[in-house]
Amino acid sequence: MKLAILGYSGCGKSTLAKYLGQMYQIPVLYLDTVQYLPDWKVRELSEAVTMVSEFMRQDSWVIDGNYIKYLQRERLEQADYIVFMDFPRIVCFIRAYKRYLKYRNRTRESMAKGCNEKMDREFVWWLLHKGREKKRRKHYQEIVAEFSEKTVIIKSQRQLDEFMKDPFKSMNRNSIFAK
Repeated sequence: MKLAILGYSGCGKSTLAKYLGQMYQIPVLYLDTVQYLPDWKVRELSEAVTMVSEFMRQDSWVIDGNYIKYLQRERLEQADYIVFMDFPRIVCFIRAYKRYLKYRNRTRESMAKGCNEKMDREFVWWLLHKGREKKRRKHYQEIVAEFSEKTVIIKSQRQLDEFMKDPFKSMNRNSIFAK
């Protein structure tokens, strides 16, 4: 099984990826660990793309993250299922803030070593505005439209809880969750 998890910052992509990886006993790749080297340094693009490409050669995987430059098109095409987490921006902000309180001055499992959890002005701006720009929203809409037959859209914690009970049991969930 190959699963791609997409969505806005702070919506819980990494948590869901870990859960699904454990549930199906398949490897998980957090794209933030590909993007960043210790201390928030950005990895060279060619090296990052190679890492993702090699990971995708496996028979099964979960890949958490949006990063277009890291073979997003190929990930979406190869994925058996795509989960798009479409939580409202204020919910994502609250979740990110709670995450910050939990991991402050520590590195989460889904981040590169030495990239301690932070909540600065730049990240808040990303959560509430830049990460929600029209171009980005349109890109997600295009993905959902093109891959509708294998995409589940989750817009609330209630829907996420329902989904986690029995993931992918019926792809008709997409139409239910999209409302």
